[in-house]
Amino acid sequence: MARLYHFALDPFCRRIRLMLAEYGETPELVASPPWQPDAALFDFTPPAEMPLLVDDDGATAAGALAAGEYLLETRGAKKNLTGATAAQRAEARRLSAFFDGRMYMDATRPVLMEKVLRRKLPREQGGGAPDTRRLRAAVQRVAAYLEVIDRLAEQRGLLAGDELTLADLAAAAHLSALEYLDALNWGDFATAKVWYQRIKSRPAFRPLLTDRVAGVAPAAVYSQLDF
Repeated sequence: MARLYHFALDPFCRRIRLMLAEYGETPELVASPPWQPDAALFDFTPPAEMPLLVDDDGATAAGALAAGEYLLETRGAKKNLTGATAAQRAEARRLSAFFDGRMYMDATRPVLMEKVLRRKLPREQGGGAPDTRRLRAAVQRVAAYLEVIDRLAEQRGLLAGDELTLADLAAAAHLSALEYLDALNWGDFATAKVWYQRIKSRPAFRPLLTDRVAGVAPAAVYSQLDF
């Protein structure tokens, strides 16, 4: 059984968990929150970033990019999560990078920081009182990414085409973290909502719906499939 060092609300850790689940694997999960990282991360030079994946044979892959590519190389024969053609694979990776890059910096990271991490981290690492103006601005920016998802789902069914890919898992990982923190407003994005319900209803998603962070209760709809 693979071991995964993770933080429950980190979207990159969530994506790796979703990939493993789509490959039919349930890893041993080792909680490593940013305010109390597991000592295993410091066995690397420089210290490893999460998610940190330790495979059955002891092979390691640290960070979302390395862990994701490692899984594609070692489990890709089980299920295609990148697309059938070179163009589809390029599109799946382009969209994954968009969500993991721009969406994370614009929306997911500041919401996570203001709603969770500031309350948990020591002051010298950015802890303290949340910045409510920054939080409101980040929540408002989520709408731009829901609009992107809405358009893609309307055009393609799923985000990179008509088959599940890394793009869907990356976007859903971010949205699920935001949903936990009650930072989603579906508004006029009905197609995006249907797409998310479709992804959220997959068996691979079920373990995420049981996640809880001490002192941070999930939104009422977090565990609901029909919301």
